[in-house]
Amino acid sequence: MSVTPIAALATFGLLVAPAFAQDAAQDQSGQKLETITVTGSNIRRVDIETSNPVVTIDRAAIAKSGKLTLGDLVQQLPAVTGPNTNPQVNNGGGTGSSSIGLRGLGSQRTLVLINGHRFLSGDPNAIPANMVERIEVLTDGASSVYGSDAIAGVVNFILRNDYQGAEFSTSYGISDHDDGTSKGYQFTFGQSSDKGSIMAGVSYKKIDGVLSSHRSFSKNAVSRSGTTSAPIQTVIGGSTRSPYGHILIPAAFKPDFPGCKSGYIARNPGASGLNVATDYHCYTDSDKYNYATVNLVLTPQERTGLFLNGNYKLTDNVEAYLSVLHNKTSAAFQLAPALFGSPFGAVVSKDNYYNPFHEDFKDKAGFFTTRLESLGNRRAQTGRNDDQASTGFKGSFTVWNEQQWNWDIGYDYGHATFQTLTLALPNVDKLNIAMGPSFLDTDGIVKCGKPGAIIANCTPFNPFNVQDPNSVAVLRANGSPGVSNLFLKETVKRIDLNGGLFELPAGTMQLAVGANYRTEYTNSAVDTSLVTNSLGRCTLGSQCASALQGGYNVKEAYAELFIPVLKDLPFAHALNVTVGDRFSKYSTFGSTNNSKIAIEYRPIEDLLLRGTVSKVFRAPTVTNIFGGAAAAAPKISRDPCAFNAPTPTTPNPNASNPACLGVPALGSFSNENVTQATQLDNAISSGAKYANFPIGPEFGKSFDFGVVYDPHWLEGLSVSTDIWRMYLKNNITGVGAQSVIDLCFGGQTRYCPLISRVTSGARQGQIQLLTQPTTNLGRVDVGGVDFAGNYRLPETAFGRFKVGLNATYMKRYDVETAPGLAANSVYHYAGHFMNFGSAQASACPGAGGGICLFPRWRAQASLGWQMGPFDASWAMRYIGRFRMGSQAASQDTHPYGSGNPSLDGLFTDFGATVYNDVQFGYNLEALNTRIDVGINNISDKQPPFLYANNTLNANTDPSDFDLLGRYYFARLTVKF
Repeated sequence: MSVTPIAALATFGLLVAPAFAQDAAQDQSGQKLETITVTGSNIRRVDIETSNPVVTIDRAAIAKSGKLTLGDLVQQLPAVTGPNTNPQVNNGGGTGSSSIGLRGLGSQRTLVLINGHRFLSGDPNAIPANMVERIEVLTDGASSVYGSDAIAGVVNFILRNDYQGAEFSTSYGISDHDDGTSKGYQFTFGQSSDKGSIMAGVSYKKIDGVLSSHRSFSKNAVSRSGTTSAPIQTVIGGSTRSPYGHILIPAAFKPDFPGCKSGYIARNPGASGLNVATDYHCYTDSDKYNYATVNLVLTPQERTGLFLNGNYKLTDNVEAYLSVLHNKTSAAFQLAPALFGSPFGAVVSKDNYYNPFHEDFKDKAGFFTTRLESLGNRRAQTGRNDDQASTGFKGSFTVWNEQQWNWDIGYDYGHATFQTLTLALPNVDKLNIAMGPSFLDTDGIVKCGKPGAIIANCTPFNPFNVQDPNSVAVLRANGSPGVSNLFLKETVKRIDLNGGLFELPAGTMQLAVGANYRTEYTNSAVDTSLVTNSLGRCTLGSQCASALQGGYNVKEAYAELFIPVLKDLPFAHALNVTVGDRFSKYSTFGSTNNSKIAIEYRPIEDLLLRGTVSKVFRAPTVTNIFGGAAAAAPKISRDPCAFNAPTPTTPNPNASNPACLGVPALGSFSNENVTQATQLDNAISSGAKYANFPIGPEFGKSFDFGVVYDPHWLEGLSVSTDIWRMYLKNNITGVGAQSVIDLCFGGQTRYCPLISRVTSGARQGQIQLLTQPTTNLGRVDVGGVDFAGNYRLPETAFGRFKVGLNATYMKRYDVETAPGLAANSVYHYAGHFMNFGSAQASACPGAGGGICLFPRWRAQASLGWQMGPFDASWAMRYIGRFRMGSQAASQDTHPYGSGNPSLDGLFTDFGATVYNDVQFGYNLEALNTRIDVGINNISDKQPPFLYANNTLNANTDPSDFDLLGRYYFARLTVKF
């Protein structure tokens, strides 16, 4: 691909010769002005307000916040929306990390930087808070400046430097329920001189987990749904997989359970399970298992951080610099006890002594599930290490025309290691031996095998009564831990050059050029007992994954040109144009060019009109391309193969569709996962190569047009409005289960081999295995308006006041699943909640098949006061109203069930949620000490109740709402 745009811009820089000078600009009076690089550009400017829409969280806001992590602080920005991970996410989280997804496009489309350099893990929680000077959030596409991933924007953590002295702080927090305790300590010291500076510090934070049973909204799994044969009802429970079993009634025993509508039976509490007629009853909703009680609404974590940031002047114009951080995190998640049964690889012989049904239970014949309470709760403990370093040399020089230039030659290195210990899972292979043929021997002991052929070192297991003492002993003897390791590494070699070319009547034309070479490497090792087989299963039956090793490299070059066009003219106080281009060549797919043009126009000094148009792209990651099979548990809301036949001999018109291969040709068919609102038992997610799908980069454009007004007649006031829009094509996405089925049914036959159904028996037509591939699919259009206002009032006798407002209105969020194809669906997300299992959630960027929420309005407001040694602040966070479900057939997410016309078009409107936080501080100047106390969520606002059948965690959305409730915090800071 041509690199002409870069070559044309860079040519200006080749016409000059070097001589050394200071890094400073001059105003008309000859006074030296400091130039800085603002996030979103490589050009050094005196101006802070440029064409880039940047939101800043300063050190004061970080220090006064009572948030548990830096991620919590950033996630509350109105521009951050959609499915993001944080410590409140238990099912799908528990690693101690938080993600940042601007504009609802997912964290994979937001680039996280430290001092303008890529941060490998992208986890803000891994950055020590005492290391950060400010956080700059660019809410515009920036691929021409930063390359891949900067589609929705950039979050840049600027580190502290030139610090003199030492500082120690300790913090403590606890919820109004006397749980969720947090304890933290930080120590920072620094030394500065004319030759350079050094700053270092340590930090420690420990946060205790909180059980779901400790909150009224999450202590029960509460489902509200109907079926084809039952009206909508509210049920406490949630899972059909209970310790008393969920057994499909064998044909020979159906007469024993006349009128059993569910078709399943469960063991009576206290019964042995050896007599079908007396020990079992028809399974109903009252038999569902309440898995919520032992889950978590806050996952525990413990974190230790170290950092060093320094520079040293080798000469007047050359300095060396080094920035290093290390973070060690221990975290965990906890789920209800393990699932066990025929869908998970269990095989029960008809000749097993404890099998009262006298028929085989295995994948294609017979169906049963249970829950292994005696093994304890499923849990995983993750140990993480994040290391990031950036080092190099930088300096400045002047050229023959007295233009100043700056250069930087550096090397960035990052690596992250994860070790996960998975506990309380059964060894299915060993249990299958124990569920093989067995008999009661003459000595009164049940033994494995047959008379005369006893299997040594084997104790028979009764899967139909997992609470029997013998069963408990067998389970505990066969419970096995699983260990998996993940290693990530990123290196960047870079060179950057920027400075003035020559003077124009309106100012200095400036150029920034640079190049870098980046490598990415991933290596995951999975315990053999967790390795996924071709059926989506593994020896331990759950948390199955695959090993992965691979990497790629990318060579990049960029150029950015700043052109001052007009200055100090009537109705043209200033007019500047910035153009840029970045060329990237990937070893995996080839090359791409991404350019931008930005305009700044000030008709008068107080008013800035700005606009930016940028090309954006994202390259597939190693996991996107090469990721192997990993166990998944998606949910579907409909099966297009379902048919309600008037007679048993009526042909099913859907049976001939490739998506329905295996569905009975005659009579009615319903998908049990849909009618029972359960997750698929056998599903896997994979990279593109495993599923034999093509994959390449996604690309699109970003638009931002705004106005900033800083009136000179009202000092301290600044207001701004930005209209923004982004669109993406060829999206890199994990295609969810619902989308796989719908696309195949709609004629996209390449998805059909991903669906495997049971071809015979009582469960004919049910999904046996479904693969969710990663590929390029669909288009996303998102747009809205940002509003910001800040006013620092004049000092009064009552102190100094400052008010602020930051709000985002999402006008549109539209997703096309397969543009231009017959199977295409268009979903409108703005103002809606996409519940778990819906086709809309399946197609949601960044959700991974989970849930998505996109309220139209999100906002923050603040009021600050300071008088002498006292200060106080109030902060409000507003999450706008939203709708779950829709009257429109094409948008209906069926939050209350499907398969019955009475369940179509149902919706619930949820009102706005408002959180209020307060903080009070006092400076004891004589002791160099500061005290802060505060309360977050002062009104103890509870999250919206969305029901367990629509969510994955706590009957609500932990990405957007506060689950802890009222939270008290205090902090003591001493400076030396």
